[in-house]
Amino acid sequence: MPRIAEVRTPAEPSSPEQRARHLRILGAAARIGADRGLERVQMHEVAKEAGVAIATLYRYFPSKTHLFTAVLAEQIDRFSESIGRPEPATSPEDAVADVLVQASRQLLRRPALAAAMLQSASTANPSVVADAARVEDTSRDIILRTLAVDEPTPMDVTLVRLLVQCWYGVLQSGLNGRLPIPRMEGDLRIACRLLLAGRSNA
Repeated sequence: MPRIAEVRTPAEPSSPEQRARHLRILGAAARIGADRGLERVQMHEVAKEAGVAIATLYRYFPSKTHLFTAVLAEQIDRFSESIGRPEPATSPEDAVADVLVQASRQLLRRPALAAAMLQSASTANPSVVADAARVEDTSRDIILRTLAVDEPTPMDVTLVRLLVQCWYGVLQSGLNGRLPIPRMEGDLRIACRLLLAGRSNA
């Protein structure tokens, strides 16, 4: 399990050059993680692949938990920007299921990386790893936007949180080989219908 050696606040990129360096690090981590999995990733190799000093890497990402949670956050952000409008005849809960199935398929194209990201995000303390909260917030916003819920009630937020937790669990079962992909996707659709029926304002 990845370990956070000490609690310190990671640096945030504040200029275009720093942002580009930050993205290079995330891209390098994604490539190496997809090839080797979390346990075999070495931080110095990520720094070398990204073309940055090891001190720069640790300034942004003090641990592999920080690093791969950030990779997941970046991927979910990009996925959020790519989502189109649901088909007019699609029920809101089925539209959410379509989005989660699409996201799952993208993640499972690189299973070793998906496992690294999910393991990191699931063990990250949001008070220490800010991107853990970013993952949760963006996932929630994607679902609420797909439901067309602009002003969610506390129950809406609770049900969406339960759905996201279910999604991560189903993904993990698919990665572990406990669920074949068609059954995994079927379980996601059932979860969406059970948890989200009647929650849309559309």
